[in-house]
Amino acid sequence: MKPDISQRKDIELLINTFYEKVKTNAVIGHIFSDVAKVDWVSHMPVMYSFWASVLLDERSYDGNPMPVHIDLSKRTPMTEAAFDEWMRLFKTTTDELFEGEKADEAKFRAENIARLMMHKIEQHGNGI
Repeated sequence: MKPDISQRKDIELLINTFYEKVKTNAVIGHIFSDVAKVDWVSHMPVMYSFWASVLLDERSYDGNPMPVHIDLSKRTPMTEAAFDEWMRLFKTTTDELFEGEKADEAKFRAENIARLMMHKIEQHGNGI
């Protein structure tokens, strides 16, 4: 049996493993490396805080990811296929590392976040 997500170090493992897959992914990797030109050193702690806030009630994240993603959608197509691939990678990574209530919640929350982001991008006429 795998452990459930229960502390920040679990979030860090999940996010590190997930983004290692994202970076080399044929469908979405270029969005992060070539278009967004993500500075991974500064981005990863933000992602840890985001997910720790979502899953562990840590309250360490106070940003709004929506404007950044809407802006990104103006520079490259943000397709349903791209969101589906992001979601597939997130769910697969979560399932590889964890199981339990928080792991299920992480996948559920990711799905809702992806759907909301797709909706907002579509509202701004920039994708999907």
